[in-house]
Amino acid sequence: MRFIPHTPEDKEAMLQRIGVHFFEELIQSIPESSRLKTPLGLPKRLSELETRDLISELGQKNERYICFAGGGAYDHFIPSVVDSILARPEFYTAYTPYQAEVSQGTLQTIYEYQSMICELTGMQVSNASMYDGGSALAEAAHMARTITKRDEVVVSNLINPWYERVLETYCRGLGLTIHTVSSQGGRTDLEELQRMATESTACVIAQHPNFLGCLEERETISGISHERGALFVVCVDPISLGLLKPPGEYGADIVVGEGQCLGLPMSLGGPFLGVFATRQEYIRSLPGRLVAATQDSSGRRGFVLTMQTREQHIRRERATSNICTNQALCALAACVYLALLGKEGIREVAELCLQKSHYLAERLCELDGWRLPFAAPFFKEFCIQPSLAPEELVNRLRKKGILAGIPLGTYRKDWEKYLLVSVTEKRKKAEMDDFVDAVR
Repeated sequence: MRFIPHTPEDKEAMLQRIGVHFFEELIQSIPESSRLKTPLGLPKRLSELETRDLISELGQKNERYICFAGGGAYDHFIPSVVDSILARPEFYTAYTPYQAEVSQGTLQTIYEYQSMICELTGMQVSNASMYDGGSALAEAAHMARTITKRDEVVVSNLINPWYERVLETYCRGLGLTIHTVSSQGGRTDLEELQRMATESTACVIAQHPNFLGCLEERETISGISHERGALFVVCVDPISLGLLKPPGEYGADIVVGEGQCLGLPMSLGGPFLGVFATRQEYIRSLPGRLVAATQDSSGRRGFVLTMQTREQHIRRERATSNICTNQALCALAACVYLALLGKEGIREVAELCLQKSHYLAERLCELDGWRLPFAAPFFKEFCIQPSLAPEELVNRLRKKGILAGIPLGTYRKDWEKYLLVSVTEKRKKAEMDDFVDAVR
């Protein structure tokens, strides 16, 4: 649609309707010092060809880095077919699927996504996705409260710190009390968890692998949760499930996670999608949307939005979530990625992440003053203590075209000597060796 600017007469009519004489009256609350007083000094307009040339020229100035940074967003390989299908107009411009009769393609892709998430996690029900991993985890706490009628949440301090902040925001509004369990040796302190989890606990939340990359003792955490009558909420890396036991097999009640690793670029932090799956018995408390397969009056297979328990569909007090949309296009990317790789492909990606991360960790530990502070097994991400300040290391290696990782002192003072390093299947042996050589 072309942009049609307002005429002076249009602007005058709008100001009169609002009840002011000048536009400036609408921005009185903005300090004078923050208002634009001079023209922007924009360059002269360009033709389409000139614009393409300019953008291409600017793009050449982007610096390219070898990425060993993770912490919730990972540099995985994305097959070209994912973007090719995503860019098809029937998906890229599809309207949200309220009318099943005109949205069968969108509904089917969501149904296929839900089915594959259930198979990956070992759960019976998956919704149509959420905004991101953080909001999915917070919604899980909300759902646990609805099911158990309890008002306390026990959470490991080794979940992603950004997810923890989202959880705190949700819980404050819901009146949920958060109890945080400390860690020992890179894992959740199980003795402290035993003490903190009580008959007032709605759910116990842990991340596996956790934020430091370490594998948690998930069966034990699950057992402690259920002994107290609480639900066990686990936040997972979907790629890790190519190798690790699915949450449904160790007693998880709600499974959440960040789906960015399933065919989405890092894109400066989004848009991503939140994975959310649960047990069949909790389906009525599931937030967001649920697509189901059905038959029409002629016996032909079709797809419908069978559950959409949100304020715009039912009474507000009965709504299970304040999520007003889902990341359908991002979920489609995950659907295409999972279908393309299949079981063996996901397993191979997971194995490569595991093997390559251990290779780099071993090489770095050969350097003087470098060590792994935790003995717990890890998947594709590991915490390491370098011989110099992590911030200095990251800044110096950036000049060599290497993103060395995340200085963990950003999140906690007792982690200020640690660096979080991530290694995906994209990292070549030569790149990892270059990392070690650059450090040396």
